[in-house]
Formats: sequence, structure tokens, C-alpha cells
Amino acid sequence: MFRLSVANIARSAGASTRNYATLREIEMRLKSIKNIEKITNTMKIVASTRLNKAQRAMATSRVYHEGDQEVFTTAETKAPEDAEKTLLVVVSSDKGLCGSIHSQIAKSARLRLKDVPNADVVTIGDKTKVQLLRTHPDNVKLSFNGIGKEAPTFYEAALIADEIKKLGDYQKVEVLYNKFVSGVSFLPSEFSVFSTDAIKSSEKLSTFEVDEDAEIPATLSEYGLANSILSALADGYASEISARRNAMDNASKNAGDMINKYSILYNRTRQAVITNELVDIITGASSLD
Repeated sequence: MFRLSVANIARSAGASTRNYATLREIEMRLKSIKNIEKITNTMKIVASTRLNKAQRAMATSRVYHEGDQEVFTTAETKAPEDAEKTLLVVVSSDKGLCGSIHSQIAKSARLRLKDVPNADVVTIGDKTKVQLLRTHPDNVKLSFNGIGKEAPTFYEAALIADEIKKLGDYQKVEVLYNKFVSGVSFLPSEFSVFSTDAIKSSEKLSTFEVDEDAEIPATLSEYGLANSILSALADGYASEISARRNAMDNASKNAGDMINKYSILYNRTRQAVITNELVDIITGASSLD
């Protein structure tokens, strides 16, 4: 009887050790998830705060871009249909943790490259650069990073436009970007930037009394490119902040569900350990009688 009780006590000690190890693992996992929830909640609050500023910058850039497009609409400026040289400017940013916003614009760029496989590509932001280099490394001619940390300015857009102009003259330039639709959605979109030759050949350019010998068409083309990049950056920035807020909100909710699940598991396991220990103590005491 005494030997049996010793064996029971040894088995109960081993079982308790395994249960305690499981409890510690659950407790560590629970603590880790709680820390992640704090981080995601903080990132959500920061994104919500920055979204208002991003929307104001977006609204301002849209006003200038709409005014720019109104000039070309009045002049009846048209982009050439069969352009020998085409440039795609793909706008995103360097930061992640914002859902599928970067993969969506990269997908849109790849679809466009199927129609114009010989087009040159300029990427603004490391996220789309990495994705496009995997599938179209020969098309990517220039890339920019350090984008998306703050709301974009015209100074940044002008610097980017100046570097793009150094690549040469393109008959057709398209800017691909994420258009901000609402606080919960965005849409990959594009708009055209007119070249100097396209502006010069506008049917109603004389409406603005432009001197033929002046460099106004070239200036309008450069300004239009910078203005379009600014508008794309501002829309993309607002879309990214909104997507990050939604992504962090979903992550916080998922973390909360996991915390509830692991809390229940921890309490049940802890209760089972206590119950098993009581049973082993009673069994061992009964064996000694």
C-alpha cells in the first residue's frame, strides 16, 4: 500500500509540473497579446488624429488639381492615343501595417503594364518599388523613398517632378495612385499629365492669349506634373492613414477576442490543476489508511 501511494504521489507531481508549464505558457501568451492590443490601440488613436490633417491637405491639393485640369479642359488638350514613349508614375509610400493599399496600386500598375509593356515606370515609395521589381525589373527606371511620413507639400512634389523630367520627354504620362473615397474605402485610380507638344497642339489654347514663342506650354506641362504628383500624394496619404486606422481597429478587436479566449482557457486550466491536486492529495491520504 505504501509503494502504491508513493507511485501515485510521483505521478501527481509530474502531472502538476506539466500543468504548471502549460499555465505559464498560457499566461505568457496572454501577456503578449495584451501588449499587442495596447500597441494596436495606440496606433489606431494616432491614425485617427492624423486623418483630419491628411484630409485637409487632400482637399487643398484637389482644389489646385481641379483648377489645373479646368485649364486643359477649356483648351481642349488631348493626350496622344498611340504614344511611342509612355511613363507610369506609381504613387504609394514606405510604411506598412495598412491593409492591402500598397498591393492594390501595385496590381493596378501591373495590369496597366500589360497594355503598355514597354512603358517606363517611376515608383514613389518603397512598397510598390519592391513589388514591381519582382515582376517588371526592366521597366522601373527611377524610384523615390522617404515618402508618407507627413502630409505632402508642393515643394516635395516639385523636387520629384524635376527628377522625373531628367529622364527625358514622354509623349504620355500617367499617374497611378490610391484615391480617397471615404473613411473606410479607397480606389486605385489614374490621371494623365499632358506633355509640352500636347499642350501646344491644343485647339483652343489661344483662348488664354498665349504667345506662341513663349515657353508657357513647357511651364504648364512641368507645373501640371508637379501638381498631379502632389494631388496623388495627398490622396494616397489620406487613404493610407484611413486604411491603417481600420487595420489597427480590426487588429485590436481580434486581440480582444484572443484575450477573452485565452483568459477562459487559463482559468479552466488553473481550476483543473487545483482539482487534480486535491484529488491526488485525497487519494494519497486514503492509500495510507
